[in-house]
Amino acid sequence: MRIDDIKLAVVGLGYVGLPLAVEFGKKRSVIGFDINARRIAELRGGHDHTMEVEDEELAQAKHLSFTDEREKLREANVYIVTVPTPIDAHKQPDLTPLIKASETIGSVLKRGDIVIYESTVYPGATEEDCVPVLERVSGLKFNHDFYAGYSPERINPGDKEHRVSTIKKVTSGSTPEVAELIDQLYQQIITAGTHKASCIRVAEAAKVIENTQRDVNIALINELALIFNKMGIDTEDVLKAAGTKWNFLPFRPGLVGGHCIGVDPYYLTHKAQSIGYHPEIILAGRRLNDSMGSYVVSQLVKTMTKRRIHVQGARVLVMGLTFKENCPDLRNTRVVDIVQELGEYSVDVDVYDPWVEPEEAVAEYGITPIETPSKGHYDGIVLAVAHREFVHMGADAIRALGKPQHVLYDLKYVLPSHDSDLRL
Repeated sequence: MRIDDIKLAVVGLGYVGLPLAVEFGKKRSVIGFDINARRIAELRGGHDHTMEVEDEELAQAKHLSFTDEREKLREANVYIVTVPTPIDAHKQPDLTPLIKASETIGSVLKRGDIVIYESTVYPGATEEDCVPVLERVSGLKFNHDFYAGYSPERINPGDKEHRVSTIKKVTSGSTPEVAELIDQLYQQIITAGTHKASCIRVAEAAKVIENTQRDVNIALINELALIFNKMGIDTEDVLKAAGTKWNFLPFRPGLVGGHCIGVDPYYLTHKAQSIGYHPEIILAGRRLNDSMGSYVVSQLVKTMTKRRIHVQGARVLVMGLTFKENCPDLRNTRVVDIVQELGEYSVDVDVYDPWVEPEEAVAEYGITPIETPSKGHYDGIVLAVAHREFVHMGADAIRALGKPQHVLYDLKYVLPSHDSDLRL
């Protein structure tokens, strides 16, 4: 197959797939496929509710069409899979979306076709878990009748500066020739350049350690914050001072959620355990980061008690529900840990987040966000996400939401230290 012969389909049009399909759709014909009929109707109408792609940019993808009909995929000969790879309730990898997408593609796969996976997986998943599904459903033989590649997604939801085209892309293929073709394909849209990995397993491993490294570093800073809090030292002041050294890494404490950092390490540890190695540092970091919601609530409750604010039946406002600022993405947000932990103390919790679609919050977590918080209403306020709206409010407007005697916990260093009662 030559680069000009490629007929492209992107399978999965979420935070990863849609920006990718749009970039390719500016250059060449692309079929955008998703099983969610509502999502397809929305995109055909020229709007992306995730706000990753602006309406104007969506309109620029003149060669991009949308469908939820599997048969339309037969028109393609190169498929890029961009479906979620979450973890289950037991923190084990859930490959269900990936397997189902592979079954869908397998049903339309033809001789000479190429399937490229972008979803985050553990090393070996493409060839050990996905390819056998493609073979079984299609009846074709891998690396004889069809081929595969892996090019890990690199996207930062809500970030309008680091876009899919401006982030260097790792590529790989199941044969040297296919690897080169896949690399050429991505070079058509990636202005930052590409890095062709030596094999698919290397590309998979590279992706999964990117976020594992960040997770472990944040766990270290979270642990330091716990220590400094016990010592009565302001953590941000310490980090600012240490940051004057040229090679000090600028991590900050906080809740670690989202679809990557809070998930990817479990894919690596799952694979490590399956080959007989028990990871120590990675799992220790995960345990610490997963415990931060409980720690925040314990600090809030302790401070409320010291101020003689009755905890049981108290009203607490949690400002922000998304996993990061200035985006509507609720996937694996750890703010829910705070909400649930407060519920254990019989606290009445209001969640306020102007970025969230209420229906999604209800469906995902059983949480119904309020439209507007009432002034003078709360015994405690937790500033959990640094949305620009909250930054613009400032300390006085946020404080005005509390009763005359209340506790304000600023998790994200939105306010100067003297304007909050508690910080990590």
